[in-house]
Amino acid sequence: MTVTDINAQPKSGANKRYFAAWRWHFYAGLFVIPFLSILAVTGMCMMWIAWVDGRDGERTPVIPQEIIQPLSVQADAVRAAIPQGVLKQYVAPRSNDVAALFRVDAGEDATMVAVDPYTAQIVETFPRRSGWYDFADGLHSDLMLGVKGDLMLETAASLTLVLIATGLYMWWPREAGWRGALIPRFGRGRALWKSLHGVVGIWLFLFLVFFLISGLAWAGIWGGKIVQAWSQFPAEKWDNVPLSDETHASMNHDRREVPWALEQTPMPASGSDVGSEGVVQGAVTLDALDALARQIGFDARYQLNLPQSDTGVWTLSRDSMNTDSPDPMSDRTVHIDQYTGKILADVRYEDYSLAGKAMAVGIALHMGVLGLWSVLANSLVCLSVLFLCISSVVLWWKRRPLKAGRLAAPPMPKDLPLWQGAVLVGLAVSMAFPMAGLALLSVLALDALILSRLPKLRHSLT
Repeated sequence: MTVTDINAQPKSGANKRYFAAWRWHFYAGLFVIPFLSILAVTGMCMMWIAWVDGRDGERTPVIPQEIIQPLSVQADAVRAAIPQGVLKQYVAPRSNDVAALFRVDAGEDATMVAVDPYTAQIVETFPRRSGWYDFADGLHSDLMLGVKGDLMLETAASLTLVLIATGLYMWWPREAGWRGALIPRFGRGRALWKSLHGVVGIWLFLFLVFFLISGLAWAGIWGGKIVQAWSQFPAEKWDNVPLSDETHASMNHDRREVPWALEQTPMPASGSDVGSEGVVQGAVTLDALDALARQIGFDARYQLNLPQSDTGVWTLSRDSMNTDSPDPMSDRTVHIDQYTGKILADVRYEDYSLAGKAMAVGIALHMGVLGLWSVLANSLVCLSVLFLCISSVVLWWKRRPLKAGRLAAPPMPKDLPLWQGAVLVGLAVSMAFPMAGLALLSVLALDALILSRLPKLRHSLT
């Protein structure tokens, strides 16, 4: 074990800046490591569960036959199986050898019903959002703590950006050159772990920044209040259709299901004569909507949400976030008047704002839904993140002091040069990512107002 004099002060200005960056890297890591580990493990679990078994049982196998039963016949079988329920959603099979899915709500209970589309026989039923995918998703989204968990994860993700910035500064090649920064130096003990930690970090940082930014865009403060608010699809683009008091976010149920760019956009409302040609003849039924979906380009898997009120609309949708398609640029949402069958809105990927397009592609990459290659690539990123978390603990353990009860934080340099630049960087981070700024200000206030007045406690944290 290497024992480091944690009270030794660096002499040169460059060393002082290095030690200051190291100190912030250390304390940010203390908070971030548990959350990053949870995100990496749960993210990897979600990707592989979705790839192997599907998120909602949509990979339930059936035997292909020549004739597919009308959608209304399949729906009647579902209603007969759960007579007290209300049919909410139909999910078309992604291929000819898997079951169709129907969602039925009975009170507060939501049930998924897998139906053989060739025989209209019920294959299986299971509670919605009750699988291992949903358990991992609950941890990954908000630690199963609701808003508090979301804020904790947003703070951790924001501070990880600080962790990345300080880590890059520390590992940036100076005298040793780029070879030592990009290729590990295989030695022994702490030197080997330090080299591996730095090399993996410098290769990973761009990917990690991407995952953090795309994940933060879903978070409550930075995403919902700052970025998403000005990046939503404007309902004014629709041709003077009546609008509901509800937004598209009302279609989310315990999980993000609506494209990011549409969540805050008001829903259109049924009950007028406006709209373009949709269902041309006959009643506006499940069979008519299914035929219309195929006619206007919804092939293979798509989702059909039924109207749930007097002004509600039929909604056809396909997006990569819901694993409907591996191509985020084919995302599409179509709303149809429940009385006239006219198309009230047809929103496609090309209609999104620049931020909306970036998020459609970014979320698909983030979730690893673009095919096996994206699952494997994202798994490699998750494993690399876990290695960084583990190796950082190992590095601390190898440099910890022999005296117990101390964290062995790198010393804060005295008379730090160019501190004004660090303050400006801190202000920029605080304005761009409020939860990171709040955490940084909290640490500074704790250090200035409390720890400085309690020498024993301050000594144990250094």
